[in-house]
This record gives sequence, C-alpha cells and structure tokens, in this order.
Amino acid sequence: MTRRAAALWLLLFAVYASTLGLDAFGSTDYAGDEPHYLLAAQSLVQDGDLDVKDDFAAREWREFSDGLEPQAGETNGRLREPHAGGLALLAAPAYAIGGPTAVELLLSALAALAITLAYRLALRVAPDPWALGGALVVGVSAPVLAHSTSVYPELAAGAVLAGAALLALDLDETVGRRRAFACFALLGLLPWLGLKFVPAGVVIGAYAARSLYRARRRVLAVGSVEVALFSAAFFVAINEATYGGPTPYSAALPGEGATDAGTPLGYLERAYRLVGLLIDRDFGLLRWAPVFVLVFVGLWFTYRSRRELLARAVPQLRRRERTATMCAAAVAAHLLTAAFLAPTMYGPWFPPRYLVTGLVLAVPLVALGLRHAPRVGVALALLSTVASVWLWLDVRVGGGGLVDARPDAPLGPLTQLFPRFDDSAWPYALAAVIGAVVVAGVALELRRNGDRGQRARAAFMAFLGTFSSTR
Repeated sequence: MTRRAAALWLLLFAVYASTLGLDAFGSTDYAGDEPHYLLAAQSLVQDGDLDVKDDFAAREWREFSDGLEPQAGETNGRLREPHAGGLALLAAPAYAIGGPTAVELLLSALAALAITLAYRLALRVAPDPWALGGALVVGVSAPVLAHSTSVYPELAAGAVLAGAALLALDLDETVGRRRAFACFALLGLLPWLGLKFVPAGVVIGAYAARSLYRARRRVLAVGSVEVALFSAAFFVAINEATYGGPTPYSAALPGEGATDAGTPLGYLERAYRLVGLLIDRDFGLLRWAPVFVLVFVGLWFTYRSRRELLARAVPQLRRRERTATMCAAAVAAHLLTAAFLAPTMYGPWFPPRYLVTGLVLAVPLVALGLRHAPRVGVALALLSTVASVWLWLDVRVGGGGLVDARPDAPLGPLTQLFPRFDDSAWPYALAAVIGAVVVAGVALELRRNGDRGQRARAAFMAFLGTFSSTR
C-alpha cells in the first residue's frame, strides 16, 4: 500500500469514527437488523454458537435495543435468526474486547479499507488527483458515511469485492497461483456475509476465470474456481445443519423469505426500483449524493472508447477499459439484485442500504467522470459533501437521526422536487418514462453501430474487389 493510500485510509477511518454515537432514531444508536447482528455476536462470545434463544429469554438485547423480537422460528429446539453468520463471526472478537462500540470501530476500519482498495482500482482508469478525488468524495458521501459504523455487512462485503477485483485485474496482466487462489478465496467469503453480494462476485469471478483461460492456465482456472465453490458448498452444508435449509432464510418466520416475492409477476412489479433507488425523495441515492451522476459520465466515456476501438490505437487504454467495464458490470449486477431481489427498498436504515456495497465498485467510474467533466464533477462533489456535513451536524447537535427525522440535505426545500414512490401513480409513470427513454436510446445506439459495421464491411469488400481487378 502506498503512502497516499495509507493516508486516505487514516483520514477515512477518522471521519468514520466521528460517527460513533450518532442516533438512529430518538436516543437509540441501532435500528433495523443491527441489534440482531449484535445479539448473534454476543451469543458467539458467551455461548460459542448462534443460538439466541437463551439471549432473548434473558433479554440480553437491552444493552443496544429498547425492544427486540425474534425474526425466526425454532429449529430443533434452537433459535437462529435468518442472517448469514459471517458478520457475527467477524464481529465476535471485537465484541469480546469492547462490546458494540468496538464492533463499530472494526467496521469503520473495514469501510475505510473498502474505499482505499477502490482508490487503487480508480488509479487504473484515471491518475491522481482524479482517482484520489473520486475515492474521497465517495468515501465521505452521506450513504457511505452513515453506514460506515452501522452493524451491517455491506461495507465489509465492499472491501472483499474491491480486493477480489484488484486481484482479478492483476491476473489479466500477470497470471500467478497466489493471485488466482486469493481472488477466488475472497469471492468464497461473500455468501457468508450475505447472498445479496454473490451476483457482483460472480461477475468479478467470471472476469478472473476468463483471464486464466486466455492465458491457457485452465488447470489453475478450474482449481481456483473450486476454492470459491467449496466455500459455497460448505456454506450450504452448514445452513442445512443449523437453519434446516440451504440458506439462513430457511429459518425465517412463516410468510417471510429472502425476497418476499412469491410469483414472477411479483418480481416484475419491482422494475420501478431501478429508477426509485436513484431518485426517490427519501431513499434515492442521487437525492443524498448527487456526485454519483458521474457514474453515468464514466459509463459513457467507457462505452465511447470501446465503440471507437481506441485501445487498438492506444494499447494503454485497454487497462482502463477493462477496469471500468468490470466495475460497471459488477455495479449493474448489484443494482439488479437490490431492485428485484431485496424484500423492500425502504426500511429502518439510512438510504440506500442495498446499494452501499456497489458504491465501492463505482469509485473508478466516478473518478473517470470527474476527469472528463471536472467542473460539473467538482460542483457535484461539493454538493454531496455539503449533504454529509449537514447530516452529521443535524444528527450530532440538531436532534435529528439517521433513520428518523433526517434533514433536507443537501437541497433544502428543493428536495420536494424529487418524486416519492408511495401510493400516488405519477412517480411510477415517471419511472416508466425514464426506463422507456433509456431502452430506446440503447436500441438506437445499437442500431447505429450495426449500420456502421455494415458500411465498414461493405467498404472493405469494395476495396478487395478493386484490389483484385487491378491485379
């Protein structure tokens, strides 16, 4: 790790540590599933297992919650809640040392590591100061800041994905056994943190495996992939024994599951979330962190570079294109997971929780957008930073909360311009129009590219005909 990366980690860790003690709502520091993760960690420390039946009976949750109800039914006389046990295992040593506060400090260190690794990814697509600026502005954005010490696995999974992405890209340049096995070992950790992180990991694993096959290291490719598959198989076996099914959700209460969508139509009805997760007045990403508009700028310049085959003329661009494309594909997989597989896009947490992991992998695209649109990028970065400072001050000294009574940062009264996806019909109509425009634009661009390809082939064939006639 370079000095600059180390300095970035230290700065972010200090910023994240400053959020310790921020109230979620009222005078409570923890909300949503956070007390359940803490209770599981406490059970591991005190009893050596994830059975929280006796912990609920003894009301052990009183240290970090005003009231808590089990989220699962008993399996073979034991009560294990439907959460992957990886976070509890990770948090247990810290909990044994310093309780919930030590767990938060550990998670803030992992959050800082995630953004620092993302900075190393960003250096592959843009030099400093754009890479450093992109990492810093994403790292202090309100969604990342608010979740930096929240007891959720999102940013820990972001660190795992960023580390695996770096190793996968290294394999494209220098194939090595250590890199290959380390990459897939990291990817094998994702199910233990949460199944929702697996699709993005599959994308990164596919890029890594393709690099190994292109280098004709097929035995190494098969062996390293089996590392991740073994971890997944072991995960299923452990769940069968502890939760009574292949996933922790097998122990969920009746009527509750991993996705809460019982039919294909139920999944299709969630298509509006692709837009709602970005622009909803309360839970939209761009409402709280406008800087992520730069992701679309980065996507456009990556697409244009690939379309115009610039890497053939400038081989150094191949590294940039590959990094940006892999990160974009992983972010897209995570967005689709959040939109269609998450039970809800709302909840007792700071928004948008289900996108936070993908924001780590979006850092290279933000850096690329910042480089190509510096004036707009700096303005968006400043606006996002204002939102974070406003939020921090409002919760720390203004009586607000991260879950309840959130401020109107960063636009104040103009926040009302964002749609709220509630019972009214027009936000859903707006989402449909935006989706239709995007689909039409993509179709039109693909058609233009097809026409260009046909003209290029016709011109080439004409050239061959002329060349043959002259001979």
